[in-house]
Amino acid sequence: MIRASKPLPDVQKTPDERGIDIDEVGVSNIRYPIAFPLRDGGHCNTVATVSMRVSLPHYEKGTHMSRFMIALQENVRELSPASVEHVLRELLGLLDADTAYLDMTFPIFLKRKAPVTGLEGLLDFECAFKGVLKKDGTYDKIVEVRVNAASLCPCSKNISEYGAHNQRSRITIKVREHSELMWFEDLIDIAERNASCQLYPILKRPDEKFVTEKAYENPKFVEDIVRDVAVELLGLLNENRIKYFFVSSNNYESIHNHDAYAHVERGEVGTLLSRFSHD
Repeated sequence: MIRASKPLPDVQKTPDERGIDIDEVGVSNIRYPIAFPLRDGGHCNTVATVSMRVSLPHYEKGTHMSRFMIALQENVRELSPASVEHVLRELLGLLDADTAYLDMTFPIFLKRKAPVTGLEGLLDFECAFKGVLKKDGTYDKIVEVRVNAASLCPCSKNISEYGAHNQRSRITIKVREHSELMWFEDLIDIAERNASCQLYPILKRPDEKFVTEKAYENPKFVEDIVRDVAVELLGLLNENRIKYFFVSSNNYESIHNHDAYAHVERGEVGTLLSRFSHD
């Protein structure tokens, strides 16, 4: 004879008397497959590191961690930047929260042809998408790319009788979107064309000559890079395609034991996403 099991106590929902609201609680470091369209009509399948959180009122002891994974698993075939709002809506319902957050970072691989020989390879870029949804329906989202490029020091070129020292620049762009989704590739293009030279996965000698000379003829301080990128992003801001942008460049010095850094941000960061500005 099978005995009926007793209901299990729900400890998370027991009262808490410390009077402290928790801003965000949830699960992090989830490895999960995602898919999304590319600008050229193709699709990108990759693996994201996902974090999901909700707000927790002071009177509840804890949240239900399993419900985060339930919300994610139910969207396995459609998890993408475009479906984040749907996942967040499910989280708000499942956990009866006021605010839900979802962040995901992932690599994408884009084809790049060498500038002279045309040899094609894949170059990886680190991307991120971050969304916040409140119970009143307010939805905010940030698109981010991190792009490696080459820079050549204008001062070194100016004062040297021959040659100039190069740096590798790590350019970060974050934009707060309006209703339409920004293409990751558009932001990557903006970063690459405002460095001294972009990077390529395959370079033969004619290609190496080309990129060396291109960088030499296009010297950029770290300040030049962020200002030139900002000019393009200000155009998107003025066209109301984005609400806010952040651009930074970290130039990894080749003749110093320190790096050079600069950043510019403009627009309405939004109270929901202010913490994303510099992380």
